[in-house]
Amino acid sequence: MTDLSAAGSRVVLRPVASPLPLGFLALALATVPFAAVQLEWVLPTDGRTAAIAAVAATVPLQLLASVLGFLARDVAAATGMGVLAGTWGTVGLATLTSPPGATSKGLGVFLLTAGLCMFVPAAAASAKLVPATVMGLAGLRFLATGAYELSSSAAWKATAGWVGLLLGLVAFYAALALALEGAQGRTVLPLGRREPVSDEPGVRPVL
Repeated sequence: MTDLSAAGSRVVLRPVASPLPLGFLALALATVPFAAVQLEWVLPTDGRTAAIAAVAATVPLQLLASVLGFLARDVAAATGMGVLAGTWGTVGLATLTSPPGATSKGLGVFLLTAGLCMFVPAAAASAKLVPATVMGLAGLRFLATGAYELSSSAAWKATAGWVGLLLGLVAFYAALALALEGAQGRTVLPLGRREPVSDEPGVRPVL
C-alpha cells in the first residue's frame, strides 16, 4: 500500500495479513458442534466428536492466529485468539475425559473466568464493531456454558446452545467480511469500522 504526498513518497506496510478470518472460522468449528450437542440436535456421545474438533482444529488454528496477531501488533486479535485457544482446548479435553452429558463445577468456574477475560479483547477491538461483537459473544457463550456446568440447568444448557449458534453465524460473517476486505483492498461487507485502515494495528507508515 503506498501513499504519495507533496513531501515525497510514503509507504505503508502491513507485515502480515489479518489473523482474524482464520481465528473466527476456527471459532465456528468449535462453537457450532458444541451448540448442536447442547441443543440436543445430536446425541450426547457426539460431544466427543465436538471435543476432538476443538482440540485438533480450533486450538492450533487459533494459536497460529494469536501468534500472527502479535507479529502484526494487533493486541485485540492476539489476546482474543490466545484466550479462545486455551479455553476451547480446556473444554475439549474436559469433554473427552468425562462421561457424555456430565457437568463439572470446576469447568464451570473456569468458563465463567474465561468469559470475563474475553471482554478485554472485545473492548480493545471496539474500533471495528463486528469483530468486537464476535469476541463479546464468545464471552457470553462461555458465561452461559459456565452457568450450565455449575447448575446443570436445562435452561442454561439451551441458552448456551443458542448463543453458541449465534456466535458461529456472526463469526462466519466477520471472517468473510475481513477476508474479502483483505483480498480486494476495500470494504465489501460492513464491519462497523470506526477507524481508517491506515490506523489499524499492523499498518505502519515508513517515511
